[in-house]
Amino acid sequence: MRAITHERYGPPDEVLRLKEIPRPVPGDGEVLVRVHAAPIGGDDWHILQGMPYVARFVTGLRGPKNPVAGLEVAGVVEAVGANVGDFRLGDEVFGWCGGSFADYVAVPQGQLLPKPVNLSFEQAAAVPISSFTALQGLRHGGIGPGQRVLVNGASGGVGTFAVQIARSYGAAVTGVCGPAKADLVRSLGAEDVVDYTKERFADRGERYDLILDVQGSPSLSDCRRALTPRGTLVIVGGTGGPWLWGTGRWLRAFALSPFVGQSLRVRVHSDDRDDLLFMKELIETEKVTPVVDRTYPLERVTEAIRYVQKGNARGKVVITVA
Repeated sequence: MRAITHERYGPPDEVLRLKEIPRPVPGDGEVLVRVHAAPIGGDDWHILQGMPYVARFVTGLRGPKNPVAGLEVAGVVEAVGANVGDFRLGDEVFGWCGGSFADYVAVPQGQLLPKPVNLSFEQAAAVPISSFTALQGLRHGGIGPGQRVLVNGASGGVGTFAVQIARSYGAAVTGVCGPAKADLVRSLGAEDVVDYTKERFADRGERYDLILDVQGSPSLSDCRRALTPRGTLVIVGGTGGPWLWGTGRWLRAFALSPFVGQSLRVRVHSDDRDDLLFMKELIETEKVTPVVDRTYPLERVTEAIRYVQKGNARGKVVITVA
């Protein structure tokens, strides 16, 4: 089968290769999925680069533990291993896994659900990790009806989910994005949009009960100025040097939070089947719709990653396989 492999860390142009490798055989409790679509995400980029360096204790010290790239999948069940009771051949599924940039991938059955009936494979592939990040971040901030919520980075993969999820909870949402993406963010349910190229949201005089910071900026003091006196900041994104990435800002938030009236928090997503089921229900009741900017074929993965790196994507970029 075809697969996008990476046997060492580095820029995608240098380390990614399209190769023919043996098709995996599903083990006990695993499902063999014929891949139809797999998205490009921030985690893919971090794993390719091996950054932050401390993450290599998980991803592999000298090189990636999984030589096939890709972390999420949507496709059709091709075969099942022993003790698989949830799926049958031909079922359309989606979920998270390792090695989805390939024709086939073996996935533990607990990491899959039936594909939402109202989504294409490309849309379904875009759901898991970005929606986990948005949903868990909002919940960590105590999302609830009537709140004023600001999503900093509202037009990307996580942000487009966050705007819609917050609206589904009954919150009034303000999104921060560039001018070319303002109409998209409004169409997702944001009542107000801040163009970061013209103004800083901290300077507007508006106060929010909850800020979900996907971008990893601006400063903590700016975020606090935009919060109500008892408001909550939840940081789910970060930028920085190769060793700790955004964790320096996270540590400052942890250190400052006990001494101020506001709550400054960090949330790193966890893969959770119950949360994926929750998202599936929101999607099938049309409260949330994944945003797919564009698709690329498997052999153009490197080009797709370059496009995402430029920051131009509106929602998710997806690799089509089948």
